[in-house]
Amino acid sequence: MKRSLLVFLAAGVLVSNAAMANADLAKAKNCMACHAVANKVVGPGFKEVAAKYAGQKDSEDKLMQKILKGGSGTWGAVPMPANPQVSEAEARTLVKWIMSQK
Repeated sequence: MKRSLLVFLAAGVLVSNAAMANADLAKAKNCMACHAVANKVVGPGFKEVAAKYAGQKDSEDKLMQKILKGGSGTWGAVPMPANPQVSEAEARTLVKWIMSQK
């Protein structure tokens, strides 16, 4: 019983650390200059993005392209610039984290 509890707690810490690392990646890549998790800054909050793209088959690919190449018109008149600091692998990690913000 004690061992099961320890394994469960350790798994929770690992998940929490992974989420923290992804938030740190978003900060390091300047995503948080225009976005927040729960509310609109310049662009939409990540929870709003996750809700909008939930259930769409190609949502991860769409969002990756927006991070890498930028986009406009989806959330209003302010365009999202491309982020050349982000690699494809980092973009995929960021998208998975954003989509988990439901």
